[in-house]
Amino acid sequence: MTELITLRLEKPLRQQLDLLSKAEDKDRSELVREMLKAGIQEKKITHALESYKAGKITLWKAARLADLSLWKMIDILRQHHVELQYGLEELKQDFHSLEE
Repeated sequence: MTELITLRLEKPLRQQLDLLSKAEDKDRSELVREMLKAGIQEKKITHALESYKAGKITLWKAARLADLSLWKMIDILRQHHVELQYGLEELKQDFHSLEE
């Protein structure tokens, strides 16, 4: 189900959006939906990375928070030069998370 949302944009931003929509041969709404979806995914990954680096969540929880596989999350950690923090305590937390 879709819902109509109204959005106010400054003229320069709207013009850039129009240029992109023409370049990709897509209507403005379709392009905004794609960009919003990609932005939400990126924000989820950023939040998961920050929480993991701060030691607030385990690797498994970070992957779940980012809506990624464990292996993809490990790849993202490598890309961002985040050291893997995994020991006995994290293993126990992950097993506990699986029971939830």
